[in-house]
Amino acid sequence: MSTRHQKSLLVFSLIAAATAPVFAQEAPAAGDMQTVVVTGTYAKNRRSADSESPVDIIGAKELQATGSTELASVLARVLPSMNFPRPSGADASDAVRPAQLRGLAPDQVLVLVNGKRRHTSAVINVNGTSGRGSAPVDLNAIPLAAIDHIEVLRDGASAQYGSDAIAGVVNIILKKGPRGGDVEVGYGEYQEGDGTQKTVKASGGFSLGDKGWLRLAAEAADRGPTNRAGADTRNNQEPLYGQVTQRYGDSDTQPRNVLFNAQYQVGENTDLYAFGQFGRRDTEAAATWRSALVAVPGTQPPRYEQRTPLFPNGFLPLQNSESTDASLVAGLRGDAAGWRWDASVDYGRNSFWLDSDNTVNQDLKAQSPTHFHLGKLTNTQSVANLDLAREIQVAAFSGPLTVATGIEIRHEQYEIGAGDEASYTGSGAQGFAGFRPVNAGKNSRSNQSAYVNLEAQVTPKLSGALATRYEHYTDFGSTTSAKASARYAFNEAVSLRGTASSGFRAPSLAQQFYTITTTNFSVINGFNTPIETGTFAVNSAAARAIGSQPLKAEKARNYSIGLQLAPTRNFNTSIDVYRIFVDDRIALSANMTLPVDLRNALARQGVQVGAGRYFTNAIDTKTTGVDVVSTYRLDLPNRDRVDFTLAYNHNKNEVEHVADNPELLTRNALLLIDRQTVLRTTVGSPKDKLSLGIDYTAPRWGAHAQATQYGKFTVPQNNPAFDQTYGRQWVVDVSASLKLGQNWRVTAGIDNLADSYPDKTTSANNLNVGGVYPYSIWSPAGFNGRYYYAKVGYSW
Repeated sequence: MSTRHQKSLLVFSLIAAATAPVFAQEAPAAGDMQTVVVTGTYAKNRRSADSESPVDIIGAKELQATGSTELASVLARVLPSMNFPRPSGADASDAVRPAQLRGLAPDQVLVLVNGKRRHTSAVINVNGTSGRGSAPVDLNAIPLAAIDHIEVLRDGASAQYGSDAIAGVVNIILKKGPRGGDVEVGYGEYQEGDGTQKTVKASGGFSLGDKGWLRLAAEAADRGPTNRAGADTRNNQEPLYGQVTQRYGDSDTQPRNVLFNAQYQVGENTDLYAFGQFGRRDTEAAATWRSALVAVPGTQPPRYEQRTPLFPNGFLPLQNSESTDASLVAGLRGDAAGWRWDASVDYGRNSFWLDSDNTVNQDLKAQSPTHFHLGKLTNTQSVANLDLAREIQVAAFSGPLTVATGIEIRHEQYEIGAGDEASYTGSGAQGFAGFRPVNAGKNSRSNQSAYVNLEAQVTPKLSGALATRYEHYTDFGSTTSAKASARYAFNEAVSLRGTASSGFRAPSLAQQFYTITTTNFSVINGFNTPIETGTFAVNSAAARAIGSQPLKAEKARNYSIGLQLAPTRNFNTSIDVYRIFVDDRIALSANMTLPVDLRNALARQGVQVGAGRYFTNAIDTKTTGVDVVSTYRLDLPNRDRVDFTLAYNHNKNEVEHVADNPELLTRNALLLIDRQTVLRTTVGSPKDKLSLGIDYTAPRWGAHAQATQYGKFTVPQNNPAFDQTYGRQWVVDVSASLKLGQNWRVTAGIDNLADSYPDKTTSANNLNVGGVYPYSIWSPAGFNGRYYYAKVGYSW
């Protein structure tokens, strides 16, 4: 850990320690978290059990039940329908890792914070990882210390919230109020002795007179890298032959976050509210090892020469990134003439600064620098909302009709900044060539939307809701979404619910304008071969030269039906079956190795590449699945209790249609959408995930155990003979906590108790690169092994 990061963590520790005595006079409220939900409904006091759509509530206890300090990792453990692999050697995707819901793309999930749209990351996943081609919200940029609970709507909701809400909605509810707080210090380490994690987090509230409150949260962590690479035995003439030269595992990261949430009464029926965050995460990720020797072309047997005198033993390029998130929401809400109203403005920004160290530009030879600035990506979002809702008594209904309406104006901007000249000159910096001035630019768009939402308890047993939303985008036009849902309670123990909706996802600015030339590796004739690959903006001259068409919005249709069973007060089960159609799904095309004629056509534009790709409306898909969630509470003497949980997701993705291959590419024997691109969508994530949990809670102590089975998944290749299907994997997590006095709590646990690893990657066609990459980066449970951790917390 650097001195700078040690000092930073120390400062956070001192702040947390100093904060505790200030608030220790106030005690937290007793009782379990209420089941009232705000996601997917505009009605007052709607319980999750009464919702027409399935809504999961994840409380603070569940968020703290594992050793992970990353939000996406925690959600993947508690939600069977969420998938969160851990890419390695995938450039920026190592730093901003995407998560999936219901097997769909990571950017087909809408993320809200306190009901307000969260900005997406500037990073777009362009390498061979899960979520390839997406630019989703970076869930791990949101500190766990600030979260009260999370509501996950497992249903399409574009008619209520707009673009992106195809797979569902994740609504992160922040802690609020002046009372209570906590400070926690944690330490963890993997069985292999690496991946050390040190964390400090704190939150607490202040009273702002008798009319308001301010709540603050801070979180810092130092997470060391892990390495599960195998020894490099590819060339016995290498100086480091037989040694581990690659770094393959989690990156070295140092996140720092502060967040506030506040409210103040400014009128008899009017509150001013605001919340905001500033966070920065520094990440050091490893690219592919560069050997000391390279074969001289045309020599047989091969004759080798030194790659660069600057690194006579070879070198491992290190990509050092700084991801910075800043957000601010401010608004007024109140009641007037029977209407609840909420007017707000929302600003969010993510910038991603990328450098590379311990590498060279081969074309600069001995004069090459070993540090490069590669460029900067910035994504900005500004939103203005006005929402209105009220209850109207309708004689024909057994309950009031809730009428909600609102308008939204949103502006988005995406910017690429060039790197230094040495980073892109010639073949560019090894590992990741910098963004060139021709790649740089700033693009923006705006959209306006309006919605109407109706909800009512029609009869004592039947409730229903209707919603519609109109949106107009300045770049691709207009779209309208609609949703209908209903719930019928046969009695207190059995009810049936269902929804039908249409939705959409607008092509992101990153998908339309991201441009870069990098060195990608493809297996050609059994060898991992570097190829200069251009990723072109879809409307650029270079992309049009190889057959691109303007992007359209993805269109979705969601259908679900669910059975709810509550035979006793302590036993609840829900079974929800769903089908999701997505047409014109956007994907990053295949890495097309270009023939001479097309390479020359691009060269005349000043573009020197051996392969090209761009985003395209590639495929129509059908997703069919089922979610099962069952809970049972056993009450014991002395206020002890045992909670049992079973959660299961089965998910099947199918391709209904593949877009026609452009004639230009057909004439040149190229495929825009190859077999690998199609099958990554359908078989790249597990079809099944089963979670079994048990929690023992006593007044002074508690214990938790969870067993998760991850289903089979396949990493496809263009040659079916080289596909590899990975088997099921069980992961068991255990933890225990002890309360010391009124305020202190000690927690210790083991994630992956059995030290389980996924199947090893086959050597067929050298997919494991001579054993250097023993595991797949598509593995849903990662490949780090057993993890020990301990946490000490003080709450008030």
